[in-house]
Formats: sequence, C-alpha cells, structure tokens
Amino acid sequence: MPHPPNSLYAPRLGGKSAVAVFVAVLLAFVVETQLSQFLQTTLEYRQSYFIFYTVHSCFLLSLPIHLFYLLCTTQNGLRPLLRGLRFAIVQQLTVGSEEFADTRHRALPFARTAFLVVLLTLFSSLPGLLWFAAAPLAPVTDITAIWNANAFFTYVFSVKLLGLKWGALRLLAVCLATLGVMTVVYGGTTASSPGPESATKSIAHQPAPFVGDILTLVASLIYAFDQVLYKKYIALPTDPDLTPQPTNYQGLDSADDADDEDQPPASLKDEIVYPPPFGLHPNLIISSIGMCTLLIFWMPIPFLHYYGVEEFRLPTRTDTLMAIVGIAASAVVFNAGTMILLGIWGPIVTSVGSLLTIVLTFFSDMLFGTVPLTFGGLMGTGMIVGAFALLVFDMS
Repeated sequence: MPHPPNSLYAPRLGGKSAVAVFVAVLLAFVVETQLSQFLQTTLEYRQSYFIFYTVHSCFLLSLPIHLFYLLCTTQNGLRPLLRGLRFAIVQQLTVGSEEFADTRHRALPFARTAFLVVLLTLFSSLPGLLWFAAAPLAPVTDITAIWNANAFFTYVFSVKLLGLKWGALRLLAVCLATLGVMTVVYGGTTASSPGPESATKSIAHQPAPFVGDILTLVASLIYAFDQVLYKKYIALPTDPDLTPQPTNYQGLDSADDADDEDQPPASLKDEIVYPPPFGLHPNLIISSIGMCTLLIFWMPIPFLHYYGVEEFRLPTRTDTLMAIVGIAASAVVFNAGTMILLGIWGPIVTSVGSLLTIVLTFFSDMLFGTVPLTFGGLMGTGMIVGAFALLVFDMS
C-alpha cells in the first residue's frame, strides 16, 4: 500500500469529537488508577498478571459496543459497516498501485492480518509486563520518571520514522512536559504515579534498582515506538472530522469521488460505509488485541502459579469483582480513546497529552487524602499543562 504523504502525519486538533475523546481518556485513566490502588491496598487483591490478562482481554468488547451504538443511533446496517472495515483493511494491507477491484472478489490477507494483530498485541502488552517486572526492583519514583520519558522518545521516533521536521516549539513542549513529570515525581507526590498498569505500586521493593530502571527504560522505548508505528502503518490516512461524514454512498454522483483511489468502486457505494465512522477502525484494532490477549496470554498463568511467582486466585468478594470490572471498563475507554487520538493528533501530542493524567491523578490523590499538597507537585503539574498548551497552539 502506498504510504500517505508526510503532511498527513502532522498533528491537528480534529474537531469536537477528538476533544471529547481526550476528556474521556483522561477521566478513564484517573478512574483506573484510583480503582487499581483501592484494589491492591484496601481490598488486598494483588494478582497483577491476572488483572493484566483480564483487563486486556476485555478490550475485545470495544468493537461490539461501538457497532451496537451505531446501529441504534444511525441508519447504517451491520453488513455495510463491516464491509467498510474490511475494505479499509484490504486497502491498507494490499501492496501495489493497481486500481481497487470489487472487495467481494479480493481475499482478505488473513495471514498478514493475523501477524499484524499478534505483533500489535505484543507491542502493546510488553511495556506493561516489563513495568510489572520492574515494580518490585526499583523505587516507584524512578520507574514513573523513566516511564513518562516516553513523550521525549516518541518525539524522536516521530521525527525519524514519520519524516516530521524538528520543531523548536514541539521540542520545547516535550522537554517541558518531561521536566514537569520529574518535578512531580521527585517533589513528594508519588502515591499514585501512573504507568501502564498502576496496580503494581504496592509490591515491596527489592534491592535491584539498576535492573528495574533498565526494564522501565526498555518499556518506555517500546511504548513510544509502538505509538509511532501505529500512526504510520495502522491508523487510517483519513480523519473523519476533516472529511465528509461516512454514508452508504447512495446518491453520490461526483466524478472526483468516483475517481479517487481512496474510495471504493462505484458498484459498491450503495453497499458499504466508507470511510468507517469516527473511531470504528481503532476500535476494531483494540478489539483484535483483546481477542489475541484472551487466546494467548492465559498460557503463563499455570506456570506462574506452579513456580510460586503469582498464585492464581479468583476474586471471591463482590467488591473485589466490581473493582476489577471498573478497572476493565475504564481501561477499555482509555486504550480505545488513545488509539483514536493517535490517528488524529499523532503520537507526539497524544503522548504529551497523556501526561495530563498525572495532573488529574495528583489532584484526585489530594482529594482522597493520599498525598499532601507540595510546591513541587504544583509546579510540575503547571509545567505539564503549559507543555500541552504549547502543542495545542502549535496545531492551531
């Protein structure tokens, strides 16, 4: 598939829908963080890998929920929506410049699709697993500071892999955000410092900080690399907020539309919804990751139990079960929303914007009395907010 021009990789605001998704992502992360802390500290349920497996497996619900919402709120049918997704996948994974044939006569590249899903699952899961491994080895302050350096790594990868130019304003914003994280972390407010899965913060530390720091550094690099690769190879080159609303294409007579190579052939325009509605393609990706996690990542559980690394223990209390459900639900919103923002805003703005979760977690911790108010915490959160404001100004 021919890659879109580099101008399509440039960040943009994306309209009200993107802003609404961003707000939902921030709130979902705070909910996930607080529930994870409550689950481990108050309810004393510390099955880190089992929680990881359960939460990531629930990602598969993203697509069915979104399809159900579209069926209830639009006139689109299920088959046209699915055909539009299939057309998008075939268009992405088919190499060559030939004109698009009828998608009914073009086989879905199943092997390539399966390989891509497994690769995405590994890239999205490995940082969290490395975080789990690093948590008992190094101080949580070091782990949090190193992990959130992924905003800087994302910027470097974006310039190298997406062909973006070095921008003084973006570089200043990324460095300011990274410095703000370190100010918050080392300013005495570390009770709920966020990572990929904050449920491991209560594990007792072991005297191997160098190993833990290296594991966290590798996790941060992989996470940043994954975001850039998603933007370049997975995200659709179309932005639903910047293009006409998807329809079933009935009544479209424009010759330009018919000749556009990014559109389905005219014989299919009354049968599919393309481009897919806002957020549907990212939810397909996140659901595929959830399905792959469900089918593959259960395998280590018996070995972890047998060797005493983590004794398998299902939740028996209702409050524990409800906390896990809440974590899973908020994680689905957070990860699906992040996928959508990566396609619209790009990895740089999304990674810096995700650092605003530190700001919200900081104030939520103060609200619940977990951490005291400190000058370092206020100054660091102000730097993070200022960095994101610079990037928004750069996009506008």
